[in-house]
Amino acid sequence: MKIRRNRPPLAWNEIRARARRFAAKWEGAARERGEAQTFWNEFFEVFDMSRRRVAQFEKEVTKAGNRRGFMDLFWPGMLLVEHKSAGGDLEEAQRQGMGYFSGIADEDLPKYVISCDFARFHLYDAETRVSKRFALADLPDNAELFGFIAGYEKQEFRNEDPVNIRAAELMAGVFDALNEGGYRGDGAMFLVRALFCLFAEDTGIFERGLFESFIRERTAKDGSDLGSRLAHLFQVLNTPPKERARTTDEFLLKFPYINGDLFGEKMDIPGTDSALREKILHACAFNWSEISPAVFGSLFQHVMNKDERRKMGRHYTTEENILKVTEPLFMEKLRAEFARAKESKSKKRLESFHRRIAALTFLDPACGCGNFLIVAYRELRRLEIAVLRAIYPKGTRAFEGLNVGALCRIDVDSFYGMELNDFSRQVAEVALWLTDHQMNREVSREFGDDYRRIPLKKSPHIHCVNALTADWRKIVAPGKVSYILGNPPFVGRKYRSDMQRREMTAVFENAKGIGNLDYVTAWYVKAARYIRGTDIVCAFVSTNSIAQGEQVAPLWKLLYAEGVRIHFSHRTFAWTSEARGVAHVHVVVVGFACADTAHKAIYEYDTLKSEPQKTDAVNINGYLVDAPDVLIESRLKPLCVAPQMFSGSHPSDDGNLTFSAEEKDDFLRREPAAKKYMRPFLGAKEMINGIERWCLWLEGANPAEIRKMPQVMDRLAAVRRFRESSPRGQTRAMAGHTGFAENRQPDNDYLMVPLVSSERRDYVPMTMLPPAVVAYAATLTIPNATHYDFGVLTSAMHMAWLRAVGGRLKSDYRYSASLVYNNFPWPKPTAAQKEKIAECAGKVLITRKKYRDSSLADLYDARAMPTDLLRAHRDLDRAVDRAYRRAAFDSERSRLEFLFAEYQKLLQPIVKPDRKRRRKTKRR
Repeated sequence: MKIRRNRPPLAWNEIRARARRFAAKWEGAARERGEAQTFWNEFFEVFDMSRRRVAQFEKEVTKAGNRRGFMDLFWPGMLLVEHKSAGGDLEEAQRQGMGYFSGIADEDLPKYVISCDFARFHLYDAETRVSKRFALADLPDNAELFGFIAGYEKQEFRNEDPVNIRAAELMAGVFDALNEGGYRGDGAMFLVRALFCLFAEDTGIFERGLFESFIRERTAKDGSDLGSRLAHLFQVLNTPPKERARTTDEFLLKFPYINGDLFGEKMDIPGTDSALREKILHACAFNWSEISPAVFGSLFQHVMNKDERRKMGRHYTTEENILKVTEPLFMEKLRAEFARAKESKSKKRLESFHRRIAALTFLDPACGCGNFLIVAYRELRRLEIAVLRAIYPKGTRAFEGLNVGALCRIDVDSFYGMELNDFSRQVAEVALWLTDHQMNREVSREFGDDYRRIPLKKSPHIHCVNALTADWRKIVAPGKVSYILGNPPFVGRKYRSDMQRREMTAVFENAKGIGNLDYVTAWYVKAARYIRGTDIVCAFVSTNSIAQGEQVAPLWKLLYAEGVRIHFSHRTFAWTSEARGVAHVHVVVVGFACADTAHKAIYEYDTLKSEPQKTDAVNINGYLVDAPDVLIESRLKPLCVAPQMFSGSHPSDDGNLTFSAEEKDDFLRREPAAKKYMRPFLGAKEMINGIERWCLWLEGANPAEIRKMPQVMDRLAAVRRFRESSPRGQTRAMAGHTGFAENRQPDNDYLMVPLVSSERRDYVPMTMLPPAVVAYAATLTIPNATHYDFGVLTSAMHMAWLRAVGGRLKSDYRYSASLVYNNFPWPKPTAAQKEKIAECAGKVLITRKKYRDSSLADLYDARAMPTDLLRAHRDLDRAVDRAYRRAAFDSERSRLEFLFAEYQKLLQPIVKPDRKRRRKTKRR
């Protein structure tokens, strides 16, 4: 039940003063029957609320089992009270109150249950299941717990979607009604203004219920004059009281002056009807104070697009994930600095810190609806409240009569953004204003002063521009910016539009290798050039592809040249929405600057969805590893002494030379003579999952035999036609060839390595195969591989290297001969160590054979890996580790640190001795 107040809530100082008088008056009261109702009537008056308006005594309810009961006091949807005489059992009273829930309609279930015996209160929050107990004498100190009576809604910035999605759905309904009524004006502006009015009347900017009453009482039921009346209201909201026309409707004069350019542009709203009026009234019934601007804003920007609206809830970032950027970027450091200032007990030092945080300026060059700026602003304001609390402690003379409004220095004009979509820009602006008001309410609750920044005097600077073509310096000078943050668009290199490719070419100034880069990397380069020569620190969220595989070298060559150093990073985790059914994006966070720092940190994740573990780092390279700044580029041959790795064979046959098990059997029934040419044919999928697949292997086949097999000849004719029509000259050149277009099949036993493997596996499944099994192009092969080779490549050391250096297909590991294998630093084992590795590798292969009915996918799923196979791999890991060094590696991070250092050594040029100097020395 939503109760409208005709005036703003009392200031908290006044409420506490009333609470003190109430507690003194009722000290020693004892009789439930005689005095309880008077007690509660006066209790509600403490919060400037008439009990008769919202709640009734002795409300009858039918409990489970058709038993009747009477609730001592009941406020539908908000509060249930069970009152006892002095000394009564409050725990039993609370259970009694909860027992009434079975007889209460769902929409009327109370949020709070209070049990009380005059001297003691037990308040239970049914939503959070948190209880609070205190004595009557302590009521003044606990008055804020009852803010819901005064009209102060509980402020929670939650990730969960229902409240915010419901709010966005209501606004979508308003927009639909606007369109169906024939409105052809700026729908985005109308929605933004309507949102502000709805929020304003639920949070004390307007008198409670003022906007709803205006719609209900000052517009016709058929909605015919709604447009003109709203246009007039918007004009009034933009006009100072002294400048308003004397003929202005008295009702409109109740609205405050807003300013801030929100209502500055005049707009006509023709074509309104009863449907639009009803949608707005329906939205008025919702409690807009409960929305989180950071979450709701992301949803709100999609209400105008019906296709996107169908995915409502898939478009916002959780605040938890945004904090993974804001916390290490600036909040952790500021809190630590504040703690030191507070510990010093120096008011001068605290005031100096306050001035410093008030001077900070933030820029999001891909701000969308502003959620990163909103969370940054909110966290900074909360820190400011803590600072003011430390300077002016409660109970001191300095606290009494404090004009907190004059002391709040942080405002929205310190926040800058760039956004391509104008509606999103408008959403970002209004969402920052809403957040500002929410934070002002927190200030009011903390210091007992009804603090509001109305009219709006300052505005956020959100610019409608293309960040990749705009000159950032013209939007805000680098010397003015403290931090840059955000999550630029997640567009993979394969999905870039022609326009996006042109934008990247311009940003990278035709640098080599940019064809392999994701769209987001352009923001890194723009930011690096912008911050050069400054102390600005940046942090961007990006898909994890930029920190793996072939993208790292071309990107970080440019960034290192600009002087960029990484300050902190979150390694791969799932960037999620709390909405249901949303696919996860695997991302990293990179914090960087041109000024270096001694305090570097890496946030590691055990799983994609686990909590991060922070560890200190000496240096963070482009692979987000604590290691030297090496850049690993493709090479044609192994850097170490190691066997050559090759790609598998490719038929280029349009499916005419390859068969499933069923297709093979059917083909051989019709062409039995072809059996001698049938060979097993394995790609990564078949090898890992135990899928049977076959191919016609006609290398070296007798042409006379082939001509006697009409089914084979038909297929070869189809292969020829397919190759002749290929756009690739190399494929067309193979049109008359009867075998595979690309034949790289080993003549001897070989090791098969899949190109792609699931991230759920601790080890990429590899296997030793005879030459009769044909390896498909989705695999890599090492001919004549030994058990030693297999042992090193399937070890934890090589897996760590693959995870850091290899690319990803979604989240799966993507192996590469030129990038992963050819750059891998092999160990330099003794003969005994090499033999031990080969022995342990053999045990792994033998253990696999025990599970003939299980595929490698079954055996290597980390959730179901057999214990003896895992033990065999652990023994192999220790043998390989020992070949690198004596000291054990205690984590993947320690392995990577070692491997990158070894790689750097391998790259150092071999210095040849000066022969002349050596001969001269010899003669001496």
